[in-house]
Amino acid sequence: MNNDNGVIILMAEDDDGHARLVQERFESVGVHNPLIRFKDGQETWDFLSGTGVEAGKAYLLLLDIRMPGLDGVEVLKRVKNDARLRNMPVIMLTTTDDPKEISVCYELGCNNYLTKPVEFEKFAEVVKRLGLFLMILRVDKFK
Repeated sequence: MNNDNGVIILMAEDDDGHARLVQERFESVGVHNPLIRFKDGQETWDFLSGTGVEAGKAYLLLLDIRMPGLDGVEVLKRVKNDARLRNMPVIMLTTTDDPKEISVCYELGCNNYLTKPVEFEKFAEVVKRLGLFLMILRVDKFK
């Protein structure tokens, strides 16, 4: 099954192993959307605030919290405060399960918060569910 619903997945993930696992799990459940990976928050923000986001395309941001330099919470805050970006769906995908941080992310406007279990199989299952979610997701295109 080749499911590409036109959504470009942006993934901010500094851990190469986690990034590879996310990509592999998406493919294993039939999600073949284009995926652009960023290794830190600053690289992510430079893409989003510069000329990276194109009109007529739909994006979904998978955002890790714990990254060097600009962290995911700050990127989320900037995205939701930017009139051009604020409607972009943002899913926090992180190892942090601190209730205060979860609450802050939802208050800032994240659409979902998924905790990456430390155990490989549990993490793979989280990503598989996210992949299935992407298969039915409808995301508005940028104008």
